[in-house]
Amino acid sequence: MQTGTSGRPTVSAIVVCFNEEENIGACLESLRWCDEIVVVDSFSTDGTVEVCHRFTDRVIQRPWAGYRDQKAYAHSQATKDWVLLVDADERVTPELREEIGQALARDRGDYAGYALPRLVFYLGRWWWRGGWYPDHTIRLFRRDRAGWGGTDPHEKVVVEGKVRRLRHPLHHYTYRDIEDHVGRINRFTSISSQELRKHGRRWKVADALFKPAARFLHSYVLQRGFMEGFAGFYVAVTAAMYVFLRYAKLWELDLQGKNDIDRKRS
Repeated sequence: MQTGTSGRPTVSAIVVCFNEEENIGACLESLRWCDEIVVVDSFSTDGTVEVCHRFTDRVIQRPWAGYRDQKAYAHSQATKDWVLLVDADERVTPELREEIGQALARDRGDYAGYALPRLVFYLGRWWWRGGWYPDHTIRLFRRDRAGWGGTDPHEKVVVEGKVRRLRHPLHHYTYRDIEDHVGRINRFTSISSQELRKHGRRWKVADALFKPAARFLHSYVLQRGFMEGFAGFYVAVTAAMYVFLRYAKLWELDLQGKNDIDRKRS
């Protein structure tokens, strides 16, 4: 195992980004403690790259290849023992940094990865309720014992070995405002529906009717979104809308496929 000058295991932070001038500085500032920061930028047209160079020389520009492939590439560029994956709109708090340091110092090969909870800040509040927290995902993992799974835009790290959950959350500044939120829902549901079709999934009316309703109830009732007032209702509705649009767009893709077949036959 590689160790730093203090004898502790070494950590590479990896970040993929595109036009994140507003976010990337605070993100990278929260990663200064890492032994290496690797940024993979998709040819940003704003000042993102200039900001990144203030924190690291490992800034690589690469055409966008999808969420999973881009992050897998960033992983391949890391050189340290452990890899910490952070998005441009996320921040590692001092408390999480301390917990990571303690966990790695005690690790004797027991774990291949650590799952971090994420705490979203949106609409002027931290979302402890409503279904976004804790959302544990593997973000810290041994470089040589991890691969990539899932489908865009919901890629995931897959590790060979045990995973331990950490307690302190990664702060996530997900959306600037409602316009940004709705725009991302539109983009992500387009990608997700295409991935579903690529993997052989076909539209079913039951999915479009019942899954959005289940998502709303999960967010608003089971995860106590109702305690956030109208903001909680809004988040539950948009969560349901995400699911509905995903399957509505899958229906549209199926319809387009049938029309293409009919045109070829005529």
